Amino acid sequence: MTRLARHGAALLGAQIWNWHPLQGGDTAQTLLLYLNDGRKVVVKNGPDPVEEAAMLRSLGRTGAPVPQVLAVDEDAVVLQYLPPDGRLPGCWDDLGRVLAQVHTGRPEGDAIRYGWHADHAFGDVAVCNEWTENWPEFWARHRIGVHLDHVGPDLARQLENLMRRLPDLLPHKPVPSLLHGDLWGGNVLVSGSRVSGLIDPCCHYGHAEVDLATAGVFDRPSAAFYTAHGGVEAGYEVRFAIYRLWIALVHLRRFGATYMPLVAHYLDVAGAGRA
Repeated sequence: MTRLARHGAALLGAQIWNWHPLQGGDTAQTLLLYLNDGRKVVVKNGPDPVEEAAMLRSLGRTGAPVPQVLAVDEDAVVLQYLPPDGRLPGCWDDLGRVLAQVHTGRPEGDAIRYGWHADHAFGDVAVCNEWTENWPEFWARHRIGVHLDHVGPDLARQLENLMRRLPDLLPHKPVPSLLHGDLWGGNVLVSGSRVSGLIDPCCHYGHAEVDLATAGVFDRPSAAFYTAHGGVEAGYEVRFAIYRLWIALVHLRRFGATYMPLVAHYLDVAGAGRA
């Protein structure tokens, strides 16, 4: 039995009769625990269980489906187990409706500002969330500029060129919506033809198109997904590329040159080579 399994059960004051690992685990270990009282729960460690619990609760307050946080401390979070017995391709429209709910979330006091009250991380790649009052500045500093010291000079030059152009490419002060922040098929639980839970968030407040864009990095959302959310605005192709670029850069730093063609593609769509 692993230390994480024992710790998760202890947080609930319960005993384990079995456990097994769940899929995923790039940035954290995730286990399904079978408790002696008949319950099944999920226990997960790092990078920041306390902040992950806070993010899930924020998502849940919008009415979006998330697993209930059963217990948490600095080492682990214990979550309600939601059986993933459906497949995302059958419920893209429902995910669009769920995201529309998520995006009703606003910063405290309904202030026009972008960020989150704490930083986060994907493994050893820091996710900076310092508040800013200007959306292009937030994206330039905290989603693109943070990578400059970790990539080669040619790519850094292209990223700097794109950063200079962001005020002309992104809205200056969009409605600051609550974002899941790492939306892809692996972070969406489905039961039947409905979304049963959003998991593994990287929340911040920002332009709602971020979640719409990142959903298409590794998956192929149907038109019904965008329609159910409320549609897309003119010029979305360039904005989507800019938002997807962040995900590609994170993967480039974590997993290596395999992701360079994806980075290059989004830079090309965003016109990063223009003067």
